[in-house]
Amino acid sequence: MAVKPRYSRLPARKTSSSSSTTLVLTLLVMFTFVILILLALGILSVPSGSAGGSPKANDLSSISRQSVERNEENEAGEQWVEAISWEPRAFVYHNFLTKEECEYLIDLAKPTMHKSSVVDSETGKSRDSRVRTSSGTFLARGRDKIIRNIEKKIANFTFLPVEQGEGLQVLHYEVGQKYEPHFDYFQDDFNTKNGGQRIATVLMYLSDVEEGGETVFPAAKGNISSVPWWYELSECGKKGLSVKPKMGDALLFWSMRPDASLDPSSLHGGCPVIKGNKWSSTKWIRVSEYSKNPRLQVHCSFSSSKKTPRRTIKVSLTWRVVQIISHTNC
Repeated sequence: MAVKPRYSRLPARKTSSSSSTTLVLTLLVMFTFVILILLALGILSVPSGSAGGSPKANDLSSISRQSVERNEENEAGEQWVEAISWEPRAFVYHNFLTKEECEYLIDLAKPTMHKSSVVDSETGKSRDSRVRTSSGTFLARGRDKIIRNIEKKIANFTFLPVEQGEGLQVLHYEVGQKYEPHFDYFQDDFNTKNGGQRIATVLMYLSDVEEGGETVFPAAKGNISSVPWWYELSECGKKGLSVKPKMGDALLFWSMRPDASLDPSSLHGGCPVIKGNKWSSTKWIRVSEYSKNPRLQVHCSFSSSKKTPRRTIKVSLTWRVVQIISHTNC
């Protein structure tokens, strides 16, 4: 007689481990989702690893100030780039030029210095103005080996080709001399025909200034009084974000935003020199190639000795040839 197997009448027990795991995973997913929403809304922030926290875009108190003395073994001193503003975008390249390069530019410029002028926004031509009381001169792009080396360093600093730069302008400010706040970009069509608009400016300080002479950005955004050198500034320098001149330093600021629009926060000026002398050199950079010898159409009228009718010819000349021909009757 066969024995039938016995089956238990009790219901099978369900394991609670699988349901607990599912519940935990569900809660973790929901918690992660909530955290992501809070981060996206800015309600929750991730703490920084540093004690001071991450600086805000216009928090100028985060600027580090280093003092590097020049010495005979290393005339250029330690070199580093410091971001000082994002509106406008401005950076200081400390010890960009050597002492020898600064002195060379000053000595080269001295024999041809004349009263500085400004560009008339209506006509596009240069004119004298009380807003700019310095003296200055221009040094042609690629004039000699030293200038070519400086221009190459500027190209490496800005990531903009040498060919887009204008010639160097060397300026000298004596006590009381200044340059009122202005824009480097043009507001006329005449001055943008060669190379287009000015996109950036590199201002190199060729000398120290005992007091005054700061480059000031009155429209800069940020807590300007939090910069480490605030108490070293003149009254003029405290009217905006300011950079104190130091021999060899270079200030790069952009006159155009990344979207190619003009940046009104790039408004800047040169504060009056209170004590000492200020020497500087400016390199303006265009959006496209800038011809250092623009070709001009010269209209020349003349009549022959045989009394033939007067006629006009058009001669395409470089700027250097025009300078020579300007002393003739033509």
